[in-house]
Amino acid sequence: MTTPVILFTVLILCMAIGIPIAWSLSLSCIAALATMGGMPIALLTQRVFNGANNFSFLAVPAFVLAGEVMCQGGISKQLVDMAKIALGRIRGSLAMVSIVASTIFAALSGAATATTAAIGGLMYPEMKESGYPEDFSAAVQAIGGTLGPVIPPSLMMIFYAVSTGESVTKLLMSGILPGILTCLMLCFLAYIIAKKQDMPVSDKSFDLKAFVGTLKNSFFALLMPIIILVTIYTGICTATEAASIAAVYGIIVALFIYKSINLKQLWNIFKKAAVQTVVTSIMVTTAQLFGWIITYYNIPTMLANAIRSVSNSSLVFLFLTLIILMIAGMFMEALSVVIIVAPILHPVALAYGIDPIFFGFFVVFVMCIGIATPPFGPCLFVTCSISQRPFVGVAKQIIPFIFAEVLVAVIVIFCPGIVTLIPNLM
Repeated sequence: MTTPVILFTVLILCMAIGIPIAWSLSLSCIAALATMGGMPIALLTQRVFNGANNFSFLAVPAFVLAGEVMCQGGISKQLVDMAKIALGRIRGSLAMVSIVASTIFAALSGAATATTAAIGGLMYPEMKESGYPEDFSAAVQAIGGTLGPVIPPSLMMIFYAVSTGESVTKLLMSGILPGILTCLMLCFLAYIIAKKQDMPVSDKSFDLKAFVGTLKNSFFALLMPIIILVTIYTGICTATEAASIAAVYGIIVALFIYKSINLKQLWNIFKKAAVQTVVTSIMVTTAQLFGWIITYYNIPTMLANAIRSVSNSSLVFLFLTLIILMIAGMFMEALSVVIIVAPILHPVALAYGIDPIFFGFFVVFVMCIGIATPPFGPCLFVTCSISQRPFVGVAKQIIPFIFAEVLVAVIVIFCPGIVTLIPNLM
């Protein structure tokens, strides 16, 4: 049995029996190295160390900390109130409020399940009380969470960049326009469904004074993503430096301006962020070794040649990638898939002449769809827990929203400039 076969066989078997992805990657790499003639096992620790010794990776704990502070800092209610007043008396407005609030909160936390939990915990009871169908209301909260890893800051984007050696800054900025497009598409679909099913409409007209008041209350929270994006885009800071600024800024806002957390809660936030960072760090560093082994055996080139023997069209490759990742996302955790496929598919995309920043965004975006796709979408599980609704009912209601996000993926395939416009301006 050849080394590449052992590598993938051990990986699949370990994941099949429930071993966490980080240790599955480690065990498969150890098994592969053991069969590589004359290759010392000490290489394992060397490659893992090299994977961790990356300046860009320092952005991970900072963004995790900033996201945790903003998630637990009482920001979500203010964002919901602001979006609610802004959308006024539109049919299905509460569904759109939830999506818009999730989009804004995604730019604060960068995490899918955190967005669903924070916004869903507020919006689901209100939608239910206002007479919206319960399964539909729960589905809206789940689909809103998928915007988390798309809009910067995005940990998934950082992991992809670290795994492939691409620019963290450009990859982060690639998600801005597609994220806004996805938000608009989901809002439009929510309006169509609400109008078709004659869902409730608010009888309150737009109140400028109330909107200005909520905008003032939300000002310091909304300033955080602006600080991140402006400092990165203008070149004042790298993504890592911007992450550090965001973490410090978030702590100051939560402690001294909103006074929504105390020092004891802050210490618990530090501990939670540390645990999350360690878990993800193990995954990324072992993925570096995994990527080195498949590159050593020229697997990406062989895969590229196999696909090109079927078609030389980059469009065919992108649609094949879309289908494969959609299926993977239905059964596997999104970050795990990104870490595994990044070193395999990235060189193949380059062989097809596809822009590496575009392809990085494309992989992450498609996997974000899987975060809310049955049967194992984490955001679905979170929203079912919040709403106490049956999984099957919520899953049925989320299907149209999944198709809307797939449509966005198809649009960016034919219009890649939507993704690359801002990164190319930097």
